[in-house]
Amino acid sequence: MAKLQLSLKARALRYLSAREHSRQELARKLSRYAQEGDDIEALLDTLQAAKYLSEERFSESLINRRAARFGNSRILSELKSHGIDPDTFDAVHASLADETARAKEVWQRKFGSPPVDANERAKQMRFLMQRGFSQNTIRQVLRDAERHLDDN
Repeated sequence: MAKLQLSLKARALRYLSAREHSRQELARKLSRYAQEGDDIEALLDTLQAAKYLSEERFSESLINRRAARFGNSRILSELKSHGIDPDTFDAVHASLADETARAKEVWQRKFGSPPVDANERAKQMRFLMQRGFSQNTIRQVLRDAERHLDDN
């Protein structure tokens, strides 16, 4: 039995009902199914005008999904890769101001105790760097952990 073909709009709404998508990401997904005469950009404009597609909501959603595990630079890099426009990008950057608390939580879940030697310290620093935390934040987290150990 032949499969029922979904229209591009129905397919776009199905994607958007599952989670927020960036304009660039949705265009890429829909382009696989576009047939001759389909205008993906016009469809995306229509979805944006109807508030089904929103870069602000996508940015907030991505931040909420990633903030517990990653640092600002990794989150911002991912937003750039999704083609977020500069105005939205600047607003998001301002909302990601303090990452120290998030870095402490990530460090606590992974390690929980301060490094005992230089190799362990380097390992913990590399882990946090790969997660996209800044050098200053990493130093602060490890300094606080060592200070807390000294206090006990």
